[in-house]
Amino acid sequence: MHFFRARPLFAALIAAACAVVPAARGAGAIPETFPKDPAREAQIREIVAHMTLAQKIGQMTQPDIRAITPAEVRRFYIGSVLNGGGAWPNQDKHAATADWLALADAWWDASMSTDMAVKVPVIWGTDAVHGNNNVFGTTLFPHNIGLGAAHDPALVERIGEAVARQVRATGIDWTFAPTVAVPRDDRWGRTYEGFSEDPAIVAAYAGRYVTGLQGRFDASGRPTIVATAKHFLGDGGTDLGVDQGENKASFDELLRVHGAGYVCAIAAGVQTVMASFNSWTFTGNDDAGRALAFADAKNTGNRYLLTDLLKTRWGFDGFVVTDWDAIGQVRTVDPNGKTRSCTTSSCPVAINAGIDMVMVPFAWKDFIAHTTASVRAGEIPMSRIDDAVTRILRVKMRAGLFRVVGGASVSTRPSRRAGALDAAAAHPRALARAAVRESLVLLKNDRGTLPLTPSGRVLVVGRAADSIADQAGGWSITWQGTGNTNADYPVGDSVLAGVREAVGADNVVYSVDAKDVDVQAFKAVVAVIGETPYAEGAGDIGASGTLEHARRHPEDLAVLDRVSGHGVPVVTVLFSGRPLWVNREIDRSDAFVAAWLPGTEGKGITDVLFRHADGGATDFRGTLSYSWPKTACQATVSKGDAGDDPLFARGYGLTYAGSHADLGMLDETPQPRRCGAAVVNAVDPGRQGESG
Repeated sequence: MHFFRARPLFAALIAAACAVVPAARGAGAIPETFPKDPAREAQIREIVAHMTLAQKIGQMTQPDIRAITPAEVRRFYIGSVLNGGGAWPNQDKHAATADWLALADAWWDASMSTDMAVKVPVIWGTDAVHGNNNVFGTTLFPHNIGLGAAHDPALVERIGEAVARQVRATGIDWTFAPTVAVPRDDRWGRTYEGFSEDPAIVAAYAGRYVTGLQGRFDASGRPTIVATAKHFLGDGGTDLGVDQGENKASFDELLRVHGAGYVCAIAAGVQTVMASFNSWTFTGNDDAGRALAFADAKNTGNRYLLTDLLKTRWGFDGFVVTDWDAIGQVRTVDPNGKTRSCTTSSCPVAINAGIDMVMVPFAWKDFIAHTTASVRAGEIPMSRIDDAVTRILRVKMRAGLFRVVGGASVSTRPSRRAGALDAAAAHPRALARAAVRESLVLLKNDRGTLPLTPSGRVLVVGRAADSIADQAGGWSITWQGTGNTNADYPVGDSVLAGVREAVGADNVVYSVDAKDVDVQAFKAVVAVIGETPYAEGAGDIGASGTLEHARRHPEDLAVLDRVSGHGVPVVTVLFSGRPLWVNREIDRSDAFVAAWLPGTEGKGITDVLFRHADGGATDFRGTLSYSWPKTACQATVSKGDAGDDPLFARGYGLTYAGSHADLGMLDETPQPRRCGAAVVNAVDPGRQGESG
């Protein structure tokens, strides 16, 4: 527990950022939010002592709901299920809350009808990362990149409380959130899942989000769910921003930059940690002088990170879960130099490294068989199995999923728990709308274009103006956020709907591409542009790709070309999961707003763009939590890095109240078609649509 032994100043800074009091267990130690209860620990030991090997391995197994039935949950003593992206009850994308709750009851019924001496209820996990985003009709909050721009930890805690209510209403117990990654390369397709490039901002948010989700697990209080800090460790620092790639950080950087959020999450009592797909390459000593040597070693099989650091030194007493089929990526080298590869259903080295629960969505029966054989062959010590099961039971009991009375299990069916089927919980729209307002960053406002007066005719252009799917981004109903229309978001508003409310529907004309429109017939133009939805993997730009938005979405620059230069002010709103090189788009706009991925409440944007009926205005509050690139190849421009020279520094953001000079015209020098060694200048503006 002496992670900060050699860095007392940093320990104090983290303690301040986490709003925690240093523990009495040692200088720099992470406090215990939920100290172990001796009576409960004795009960857990008794339960584990009477479990069979099949029952223990069943508790460590997490299949996807598409690949298992309630009868199989009972037969194999399954400890957890999950719904991966694109998995819904009966595979119905529009399944109602009651359908989710009915399925939760079915899993619970099965787990509580086994022949175990003490029944252990199943725990259902879901990726509720910006609201209960897998469930049709649910209000979605801004993604983390937007919340980071709000610089409001208290807001994040309130959102965590709201998400807990949303999830609990469906009978689900556990969310794989928050992501506490510190993205350092904006080409990474998961950049929007990180609050900031700055570990101090991530640290300030991590514990507050966990507290919002978990509370104190007080049965008499508000609905709560189990939280997850992910992805451990360094997923935001992979080389070239490659998802699931290689992190080459020094030991100091790995902990100082990428570990900060975990310290605060653990201090807040986070109950689960998800091991990361990424690897870590490092040769040298840790802060205690211990020699380390890792060559592209996958974190899922890294005993030093999972056991020596996370569990032993940091004192994490919850359980570690893998990511989706992640054990299949683990490789080991035996003393003879021979490489051994795990499979998605067999990986003793990962369990020995400290994995407690294995997310094995479809090959779960094979996993149970192989793991059983590995234990019997002595490849996995029974003590390691017992430790994993002890941790899983501790979390379930601590979270109130069951308790032991008179030697028997006492547990409440999901549909009878506090907050179950709470219709109002699904729609915390006022909070989500306020979060949108706080997250917006005003990058340009020449000649005081904003706020707009809510009178006269307004032209709205751009494909994203009436697309709640583009507003919501990835991890929204579907995994990648693709294949959705406004009909899939029945409780929500696009920016177009917000403009119509602000100035009156009769005063608004909408044109996707602005072709054949007399721009001069309008008092103002509101253009809404941006990235289309993506999630992990598909969202990666690639090692040689650029941040130039027009290269991937030339239609956005084209629509701005059509509406600019007519003497009518153009206000542009950009949806994006990362900072982008948009100099040309900014130059064609009189005002420019970075709106990130705001979720379902588009009217939160127009709340700020337009004056109120009384002439007042809601000012911009957001400032950049990521540095904004000056060139298209400036993907690693984090503040404090060597050569740090952004267009807009972290912390930048204009307001109506503050005075500032006009931004004027930016450099539109043609950008390279590719970054890195093979650089070819883009000199043909007619070919800007090609992918980089």
